[in-house]
Amino acid sequence: MTELWLIRHGETEWNRLRRVQGTLDIALNALGRAQAEQVAARFRPGRDRVHAIYSSDLARAHDTARPTADRLGLDVQLDAGLRERKYGVFEGLSFDELAERHPQAAVAVRERHPDYELDGGESLRQFHRRVVATLDRIAAAHDGERVLVFTHSGVLDTAYRHAEGLSLRAERRHTLHNVSINRLVIDAANWRVDGWGDVAHLEGAGQDAWEEPADAA
Repeated sequence: MTELWLIRHGETEWNRLRRVQGTLDIALNALGRAQAEQVAARFRPGRDRVHAIYSSDLARAHDTARPTADRLGLDVQLDAGLRERKYGVFEGLSFDELAERHPQAAVAVRERHPDYELDGGESLRQFHRRVVATLDRIAAAHDGERVLVFTHSGVLDTAYRHAEGLSLRAERRHTLHNVSINRLVIDAANWRVDGWGDVAHLEGAGQDAWEEPADAA
């Protein structure tokens, strides 16, 4: 049995502007950097049992992980499998722009069509398989341990759906806040949610993940 504490990256300027980031390497803004320090302060060396820290290799996740890793005296292990969904031609566009330029694809993403492959990107099902395989691999390497995983809203969304047995097309009712702590327990093929959306360490919750697409940040 492994505890995975999934932590979304801090805020970026593109979160504020509602632009699709996907796999583009967008930096944290000033609030995001402050949020990274706040989540680090949540952990106390010697009190909180943390055995390893993993992060997406995109800067907004990695830079969120660094203060916590420094505080706990652990290295950050980068893993490209923890990246956000690849949105292809959507990346860099605002919601208004993508609806105007790619109306068919915009509808497919909004309605969460699992097998619609974005031009230059991943389908929702492909992304789901990548995320589940990556988290299963990390859990298997740390049996009996607690691992912090710094990642993206789409990864959080996928993990929650998989643990709860929700359809890829089901309406999202779970939160995906910046630097929220979201706890999973993985025991072999069995996943369960042990706590979700914890932002008690923040002065403010920051911007939630966008409604459409919900996993583009």
